Amino acid sequence: MKLLKDILYKVNLDLIHGDRDIRISHLCFDSREVEKGSLFIAINGTLSDGHDFIEMAINRGASAIVCEKLPLNINEAVVYVLVKDSSKALGHISANFYDNPSEKIKLVGVTGTNGKTTVATLLHSLYQSLGHKSGLLSTVVYKIGSATYEATHTTPDAIRLNGMLREMVDSGCKYCFMEVSSHAVDQQRISGLNFDIALFTNISRDHLDYHKTYDAYISAKKKFFDVLSSKSIAIVNIDDKHGSTMLHHTKAKKKTFALRSAADYKCKIIENQFSGLHLNINGQDVYTKLIGSFNASNLLLTYATAIELGENQLQVLTVLSALDAVEGRFQQFKSDLGVNSIVDYAHTPDALMNVLKTIADIRTGNEKVICVVGCGGDRDVGKRPLMAQFACQLSDQVILTSDNPRSEDPKKIINEMKAGLNASQMRKVLTLEDRREAIKLGVTLCSEGDILLIAGKGHEKYQEINGERFPFDDMAILKEHFKD
Repeated sequence: MKLLKDILYKVNLDLIHGDRDIRISHLCFDSREVEKGSLFIAINGTLSDGHDFIEMAINRGASAIVCEKLPLNINEAVVYVLVKDSSKALGHISANFYDNPSEKIKLVGVTGTNGKTTVATLLHSLYQSLGHKSGLLSTVVYKIGSATYEATHTTPDAIRLNGMLREMVDSGCKYCFMEVSSHAVDQQRISGLNFDIALFTNISRDHLDYHKTYDAYISAKKKFFDVLSSKSIAIVNIDDKHGSTMLHHTKAKKKTFALRSAADYKCKIIENQFSGLHLNINGQDVYTKLIGSFNASNLLLTYATAIELGENQLQVLTVLSALDAVEGRFQQFKSDLGVNSIVDYAHTPDALMNVLKTIADIRTGNEKVICVVGCGGDRDVGKRPLMAQFACQLSDQVILTSDNPRSEDPKKIINEMKAGLNASQMRKVLTLEDRREAIKLGVTLCSEGDILLIAGKGHEKYQEINGERFPFDDMAILKEHFKD
């Protein structure tokens, strides 16, 4: 099988039992997707072990099995490939199956807690505007040239990821900008990919429901940089104390960017207003529509990446000045009543603090800041009181509400958010489980000039409750209530 090319040393392949020359027409790691001629890769996942479904896969027509342990009953008509790490093998096999598309496109991956979507989207918009056909793999959407697909994961599984990269190459895309989540690194979804540039935005508490500890979360991010080749470039935020950590042991060429520290790429904020940012980037003035110091950092990283890819400095700055905010990322709406409303995806304590600090920097001091915020269910419980605390510290009024409760009781989530508040903070707080009604209440409490922040869901067009997704769009509901 040519699919096994070059993976002998990469995945510690131990054994091939059966005919190595069979043809494989389909890859899958879900036994329900097996068809005749499939190669089934048995993955030990977070919810189930694919090894328990090998027999089912064979019964459905699988011609070959990749596994970490051989089944007790060997089917002589089937090829078995024994490896030490089937998740890693899946990545390399997927890359081979699609003829290694990441080697035929400039692949840029961005990781970090906050800013991944903004940076990847800004880069895609920048390169499209510069006339370079490009692809985008983000939390919000997947784009292949002019085609758009609904995003299912921040980083897709290895098979779909390589399949989409293949589509990009075949459609003439020269660049792909993608988010790289900590889950994707930990689960080996990016194994077998060749990244030209790896970007690091920042790191703060997130996904501890999965990683369990903050150190494990940092380690997952760092592994992305550990596997880069000497031909790659790593660009990290040196303002973040973990920026230098990402560069330890990497073989990639090292570059840094910063707003506050000495770095290869520097940015100074001249003005920060609701109308946008006036920045000085490496000695050049630029005006942009984006707002806040966190977006100054995002813009600087976008600029640095383009320069490292060989673009003209003046052209890059000209296009950046015209780009709009990314959907659900400090997305503004000003009502006829003169209320400045902001919808933002901030769902971590650090992200919420950044947005509220930006509002605090811009406000004149006379207007009220009203924050509507919740926390997702079945996720890191420890961040819930922190989210409420940060909301109270920098807001005049806080409405605690539902986010995506998933299988949890929204009232329980709200109570866990309130648990970290003192008596003074509690006087600022109202609670309303129905998110639609909470947004309505926020609108009702606003007077001319006030600032209303709807945080947590951003671009999402649904609310997930007990396994079902119901249509829900923060911005649409916000506009609807102001209209009423």
